[in-house]
Order: sequence, then C-alpha cells, then structure tokens
Amino acid sequence: MPGKAPPKIDPHRLSDYFEVLTKAVFQSGISWGVIEARWGGLTAALAEFDPATVAGFEPETVDRLMQDARVVRNRRKLEATVANAAEIVALDREYEGFENYLRSHAGYEDLVEDLKRRFSMLGDRGAWFFLHVVGEDVPAVDEPVALRH
Repeated sequence: MPGKAPPKIDPHRLSDYFEVLTKAVFQSGISWGVIEARWGGLTAALAEFDPATVAGFEPETVDRLMQDARVVRNRRKLEATVANAAEIVALDREYEGFENYLRSHAGYEDLVEDLKRRFSMLGDRGAWFFLHVVGEDVPAVDEPVALRH
C-alpha cells in the first residue's frame, strides 16, 4: 500500500496496544517485508504480546530469542520490547487503563514527547504509526510511505 496510512485497529486489551507499539519499534530501520515475514514468529516468541509476561523476560530469555530464527534477531529491539512491556503495564496500572494514559495529555505533540521519553526505541514516525493504528487523533502526514503496511 505505498503512500497509504496503515490500517487502524480497535484495541480492546493491553496486548493490542503492546503489539502495535512493538511493531512501531521493530519497523524502524528494517524493511516492512522482513517484519511481516517474521511477525508470526515474534508473536509466538513474545507470548502473543502479553505485556505482563514479556515484562518478566530475563536476559537469558533475550539470549534465547537471539538464537530463534523465527524472530527479528536484533538485541537492542528485543531488549527495548521487554522494557516497553514493563512500562506499558505500569502505565496501565497507574492510569487505570492505557487508553486513559493516552488521553491524559494536552495534545498530540505532548503525547508524542511523553511516548518517546517513556518507550525505548520509539521515534516521531513510530509514535505517529502507533497512535494512528490504535485510533488516536494524529495529524495528516504528507508522506506516510515509510509507514506503509
């Protein structure tokens, strides 16, 4: 879908948000084709994106994932995913729902800055992708080609 924004979802569980956040992290700097080809393996390896489970991954678990041909074997992204799982669980608890956290900001720019501060390896485009896909209000993007799905 060159030039088109990625499809939106209607997140119902924390794992829905975590999956999209993880995809935003992994797609940065890696071709969509590689990410899509390995997404099933990542889904299985990351406990169906259950953030509470992933937050509990020990360094040895990341070491095992680095040997797993089903996943994108990028240590920094895998370690970021574990840290991001812990952060999303903490925010969900603190705000009594992750959606409440997202809606607690003054606007898009404020939210993006907070997302980038809290979540490892998430930049401007990844934050836009994440917010767009989970159905939050985002500004129009002139060239969403890098965000294609």
